Amino acid sequence: MDTTGTVVRAAVLPAVGAELEITGIELPAPGPGRVRVRLAAAGVCHSDLSLSDGTMRLPVPAVLGHEGAGTVVAVGPGVTHVAPGDAVVLNWAPACGACHACGLGEVWLCANALAGASDIHARRASDGLGLHPGLNVAAFAEETVVVAGCVLPAPEGVPLTDAALLGCAVLTGYGAVHHAAKVRPGETVAVFGAGGVGLAALQSARVAGASRLIAVDVSPEKEELARAAGATDYVVASDATARDIRALTGRQGVDVAVECVGRAVTIRTAWESTRRGGRTTVVGIGGKDQQVTFNALEIFHWGRTLAGCVYGNCDPARDLPVLATHVREGRLDLGTLVTERIALEGVPAAFARMRAGRGGRALVVFQ
Repeated sequence: MDTTGTVVRAAVLPAVGAELEITGIELPAPGPGRVRVRLAAAGVCHSDLSLSDGTMRLPVPAVLGHEGAGTVVAVGPGVTHVAPGDAVVLNWAPACGACHACGLGEVWLCANALAGASDIHARRASDGLGLHPGLNVAAFAEETVVVAGCVLPAPEGVPLTDAALLGCAVLTGYGAVHHAAKVRPGETVAVFGAGGVGLAALQSARVAGASRLIAVDVSPEKEELARAAGATDYVVASDATARDIRALTGRQGVDVAVECVGRAVTIRTAWESTRRGGRTTVVGIGGKDQQVTFNALEIFHWGRTLAGCVYGNCDPARDLPVLATHVREGRLDLGTLVTERIALEGVPAAFARMRAGRGGRALVVFQ
């Protein structure tokens, strides 16, 4: 199928801090090792907001969006694992398989995962301006062209509009619980932040067998969402959050805290909310100005562990089939993560709601 010169609509970030523009872009036909995908849906993730405001730095102008699923339209020479017509999930962090981290089996830390983000992905139809792919995949577009490693076969039995969430929110939340924090049956867990990733972490902690599952968020309005995801308790964030969590756990604190916000005060509070010897996993992406401080004595006395987590410490090729089984057997409900389904034009407003801390996952559904 010849796709040369096809114009599709996309959400373009013209510069850091600028408003998104919904405009036409011209995509090339897929070259060697490339795949063209027609998007069925794309999730609006906080990482996209972090790219737009400069918290995370990648080349601009860019087409944002990194969580999506769709159907293969065409493949370039050398692509053999998918073919036109195949349903696929986008993987924004394809491992190179050759760097030090990949050699250790830690593919989520691949040194070359974002190597393609500096490429010219497409051109603005109005003036030919070159555009970069935000986090490799440029999912805020009706169609995209990506390197072959960015597409994985979509799991059978999961609608593509739901499968889009597997590409980031669910992999990250699931991995944070199962791979990074290694939650064990019977443990108590607190999840800070009830957005898309936090809601996925709550569901995953429930699957892991957490005995008590405390959700924490600044918004009282998210309690219903959190409880639907498995929370047994809900705490509205305040200066007393750590004390409130200890009160719910016999004054001990939780065994595990999962921080999905990326703010210094939240990270510190999550750490303080765990019991002596407890574990805190930080999923949220904060800015360089977010300084978290500890004194040497408390580190010794409490014996707690604080660890970062990238992409849920997941290997998408390994973990997607596991997640699909949980979805098909009813243990993970992807639909409850989505609080609004929008058109591409709705992405800027979804960013505004995200800044205000409202809602769970917004999902762009393409017609």
